[in-house]
Amino acid sequence: MNVGLIAHDSKKKLMQNFCIAYRGILSKHELYATGTTGILVEEVTNLKLHKFLPGETGGARQLASQIEQGNLDMVIFLRDPLHVKEHEPEVSHIVRLCDIYNIPIATNLATAELLIHALERGDLEWRNI
Repeated sequence: MNVGLIAHDSKKKLMQNFCIAYRGILSKHELYATGTTGILVEEVTNLKLHKFLPGETGGARQLASQIEQGNLDMVIFLRDPLHVKEHEPEVSHIVRLCDIYNIPIATNLATAELLIHALERGDLEWRNI
């Protein structure tokens, strides 16, 4: 399965910790991330990620394009709903695309953990049909 990873600046450490905790599951899948998030996750996990540009310089648009092309099976977008900086990726566009193309998306840690366990159990295999 192809998993997209993106995080607002204040959630990047949380994304690193999430990927450390679930490294065993994530290592069995293709991972795609915006540039800075991808670099930070690789540094702490030794996972191999396909990295786009940083989110604010086009990486969020590249990830969105992958959603539109049907190349992602799920997205984890850890967002900061209280302190979004204007240069950070726009959440609503990514969420809207996931809704349009029926892609499971998590925007917080609780939902991310539900999706990662579903990924481990094979609950997302219907996407391959």
